[in-house]
Amino acid sequence: MNEFVQPGQVTGRREERRQAASLSTQWMGLVLEELDHGVVLLNGAGRVLHTNNAARASLGDNHPLELVGTHLRARLLTDAVPLAEALEGAEASGRRCLLRLGDERADCGRANVVVVPLNRDVSQAAVLLILERRQLCGDLAAQWFALRYQLTPAETEVLKALSNGVKPAEVAQRQGVAISTVRSQIQSIRAKSGADSIGELMRQLALLPPLVSSLRPVAKLVN
Repeated sequence: MNEFVQPGQVTGRREERRQAASLSTQWMGLVLEELDHGVVLLNGAGRVLHTNNAARASLGDNHPLELVGTHLRARLLTDAVPLAEALEGAEASGRRCLLRLGDERADCGRANVVVVPLNRDVSQAAVLLILERRQLCGDLAAQWFALRYQLTPAETEVLKALSNGVKPAEVAQRQGVAISTVRSQIQSIRAKSGADSIGELMRQLALLPPLVSSLRPVAKLVN
């Protein structure tokens, strides 16, 4: 027996689908904000549709890419063509690529950017840019690691410096202590965390889940 659907039921189902789609968009925005990697969603013309907090922090800190109004631009003229070709290729042909942008001699330095096409089974294609992290792990993740292994405040600062790529000698200079003191602190960190070497300690930090602070700006959506 066929089931007859009243006009009101059709309208109700459409409203439910719209609400579900709106909720999915909100959830996706919240998910992106929890990522420790910078993520930029844009179209092939470079118009930004969404940026997460990590991306906004990176792009505002001498990154080879910059936000100009609602568009993403390369800071250096030498990067403009490779960026445009990568975005066009991703949107039109579904081509993924890894861009190496910037210049060590420039203030923006160099950075890797992964270009991911989002053009499968959608009515309007988009491109996802995934920015590299500027540090091995975030300060919050390092802080939780320190709490987990009961590191002292001084050891915690050494851990954060090492995760940012600072050499032990430079750590000692920054903190105004002898290099032997820093080495003793590193040895203590290794003993508490069970790391056999500094390399193993860095591996443990690299594998930490991304932790971002709840005290951050609201997700930015570009209409």
